[in-house]
Amino acid sequence: MNMESSMTRWLIAIGLLLLPSLHLQATPWQDVPAAEVEAQLDKKFADGKYSPKGADTCLTCHRKSATVMAMFDGAHGNLDNPKSPMADLQCEACHGPLGTHNKKNSKDPMITFGLNSPVPAEKQNSICLSCHNDEERMAWQGNHHDNADVPCASCHQIHVANDPIRDKSQEVAICTQCHTEQRAQLHQRSAHPLKNNQMVCSDCHNAHGSLADSSLKQMSVNDNCYSCHAEKRGPMLWEHAPVTDNCVNCHNPHGSVNEAMLTIKAPQLCQQCHASVGHTGNAYFNGQPNAFTAGQSCMNCHGQIHGSNHPSGNLLQR
Repeated sequence: MNMESSMTRWLIAIGLLLLPSLHLQATPWQDVPAAEVEAQLDKKFADGKYSPKGADTCLTCHRKSATVMAMFDGAHGNLDNPKSPMADLQCEACHGPLGTHNKKNSKDPMITFGLNSPVPAEKQNSICLSCHNDEERMAWQGNHHDNADVPCASCHQIHVANDPIRDKSQEVAICTQCHTEQRAQLHQRSAHPLKNNQMVCSDCHNAHGSLADSSLKQMSVNDNCYSCHAEKRGPMLWEHAPVTDNCVNCHNPHGSVNEAMLTIKAPQLCQQCHASVGHTGNAYFNGQPNAFTAGQSCMNCHGQIHGSNHPSGNLLQR
C-alpha cells in the first residue's frame, strides 16, 4: 500500500467520524417556532415512524454526549429492568418517534424536556405520567404545579445515576429555587429546621399534588402538624378555638421573626380575638410595664394555650 492510498483512507475515516457532528450543526430545529414544532410532533406521533434499531440509531450521533450516556447509569437506562424505557421503545419512549430526524439537513423535531423546551409543559408531563401514574401522582391534574405549567423536568433529572431532588440533602435547595418567599422565611428567627436538612419539604407536602390544601400530605393543616406535634392533637377538656380550627391561624410553618413561628407577636396576636372586654384589651396598666409585655406576654398566665385537661383549666392557665 502506497503513502497516497493510506492518506486517502485516513481522510475518509476522519470524515465519517465527523459526519454526525456536522449533521448536528446543520439547521437545528430549535430555531423553528414553538407552535410549528408542536404541530410537527403531533403529526409524528400520528404517523408512528419509529426506528427499527431503537437506541442504536440515536447513539450514532449522540453517543459522544456525556449527558446522554449518563442515562445508562440510572433507572431509565437500565436494560435489565422490564419497566425501563430501554425495555420498550428505548429513547423514543420519551423523545417520540424518530421519523426523519436523523436524515441530513432534517428539521424533524424530537421531544425535549424542561422550561426551555418549545413543547408545552402539559405534553411533556403526559410523557412522564404515561409510566409514573401511581397513587403518589393521582392528584397531579389541577394541583399547584400543574396549574403553573411546571414541567416534571424542571425539578427532576433523568439522564443521571441519581435524581438530585430525591436526595434529601438537596431537596430544599431545589424547591426554593422557585419558592423564594419560603426560602427567605426559612432563615428567619424561628423556623422549622429545613435549612439544616433536618426536615425537607416533602415531609409535609406532596409536590405531585394531593386532595388537601397546599398539596399537604394529610387531609388538613392540623393533621399535617399533628403527625409530628402529637401532644397538641387532643381532644382536650378545655379547647382553644383557633387551635382546633387551624394551626396557621397563629403560626407560620415556614418561619417567622417572632418566637414559636407566631405570625404576630403577643399580645397583639391574642388581641385580634380577645380585645372586647376586661384586661385583654390593654397592653399597659397605668402606663407601667406588666405581664402583657414581659416574657411570654399573655402566655405568662395562659400557659396551656393549645388546650388544657385540668379540671380548673377553663382559662387555659393550667
